[in-house]
This record gives sequence, C-alpha cells and structure tokens, in this order.
Amino acid sequence: MNRSPIITLTTDFGLADPYVAAMKGVILSLNPAATIVDITHQVRPQQVAQAAFLLAQALPYFPRGTIHVVVVDPGVGTARQALALATPEILLVGPDNGALSAALPEETRRRALPGPDPRDFELPEGYRAVVLRRPRYMRQPVSSTFHGRDIFAPAAAHLSLGVGLEALGPAIRKVRALPPFRARRRPDGALEGHVLHVDRFGNLVTDVRAEDLPAGRVEVTIGGQRVEGLAHTYEEGPDLKALVGSAGYLEVACRGASAADRLGVDVGAAVLVTEGVS
Repeated sequence: MNRSPIITLTTDFGLADPYVAAMKGVILSLNPAATIVDITHQVRPQQVAQAAFLLAQALPYFPRGTIHVVVVDPGVGTARQALALATPEILLVGPDNGALSAALPEETRRRALPGPDPRDFELPEGYRAVVLRRPRYMRQPVSSTFHGRDIFAPAAAHLSLGVGLEALGPAIRKVRALPPFRARRRPDGALEGHVLHVDRFGNLVTDVRAEDLPAGRVEVTIGGQRVEGLAHTYEEGPDLKALVGSAGYLEVACRGASAADRLGVDVGAAVLVTEGVS
C-alpha cells in the first residue's frame, strides 16, 4: 500500500482548541508521510447528520484509497461502537452513530424508517466493517472523552501503513446509518424538507434535491416567508432567492448578505416546496 495516502478529518471540534492538532500529531507520529486534509471542523456540536451530509459532498472528489476520519461523537465513552469501514473504494473511521452514512449506498439507507435517528443495516456486498478493539492499535491510555485522538486517529494511521482492516478488531455485518438526505413528498405533491447546513455565507442548504423539484414554477416557504421562482446564480433575481447549489440541493440565499440572518432560521428549520402559479 502507498505509505503516503490521504487521510481526511471531519469533526465538530472547531479550531479554537488543540483537539484537531492532537489528532494530526498522533497520525503523523505513526506515519510521517501521511497527507492530512481537513474537510471541515465546523460541524455544529453533536450534529451527526450534518457531519454525514458534509462528508457526502466531499467524498466524490477524493481518490481511491483515501481514509476518511469522522469524529462527531456525542456518545464518546459510552457503549456506542468505534468502527473502521471499508467500501470498494475508500476506508472510513468513526463512531457507529450514523456519521459514516455518507459511504453507504442510498438503496441501503432508503430502508431506514422516517425520522432523524440512525438504524442498524446489513452491510451490502463488497463492504466490510470491524469494531476497533485491539489495544495495540490505540494510543494508551485511552481517554473516555477523546476517542478522536486515542482510537480513531491511530486506527487511520495504522490503516495508512498497510495494517489490514481485520487486524483492528472483530468483524461486524451491521452498522448504523441515517436515512437518505431527501425531502418527504406529501400526497399533494409538495415537498417537506429541512435545512441541513448553513454555509459561511449564510446560505441555507436544504435536503430538497434538484430532481425532486416541481416541473413548473417553484415556491419555497421557509422562516415564515415565501420565495417565488428559482434563480440560477447568487446575484440573479431578487435579494432573497432560491436556487440549486453545486451539490444538487435546493438553497435559499440572500444577495450580499446571510439568508440565515435575514430569515432567522438555522439547521433543522422546516422548508416547504410547492408548485406555484406560472
């Protein structure tokens, strides 16, 4: 195996504390040749679904063999399992709380019951997972509050050095996953969705997919305000606008300002999409 693979990090740690640096230090101490890429450390605290969504937006752009570490872990130190997951293309390391959902096929996740909580799913063919239990591949002593440093970072580093997945712990066939990020279609055809992410510009990224939008004129209701029609760019049309962003999801934006501030909404806010009058 290439001993200088890419290891990505996605966390809710922010950058004000030394947590991210500690994880990088552990990885580089084990494999100085590793290339570490930050996807984001600005996931909202404990927002597992947001972490999975943001990781999903980045995954397609990394090469085969990349190791992705996700540490958004409100259950750290509890009975929740620590996992390493291998897909046909990549490796992932993180808690078994739905954070690794981005790597699972949508047809698998589609069997999830409606709601925000993860469910246990049988891994599809070609996917393997192990529970991280072997002390020799952990940093000792293991803190009950910082598995990112003591379990997940070492696991990623050892994988980057060619250690086999099965060496890290016993194999399992079921992992926890979140439902697909997709708005619910009502019997009347309207789409009921939510804000999944607020980017640094204040754009509201929803779970309404472009392919699910009405064929006619679109009306978006969010934060008690109605937005009519779809713009093609952030500059086009009225100040407050709806458009399809680069990831293929409906966004609500405000020209030169923050739509989140303008509407007073945040992650989790409800959004309703209907077909308006042309």
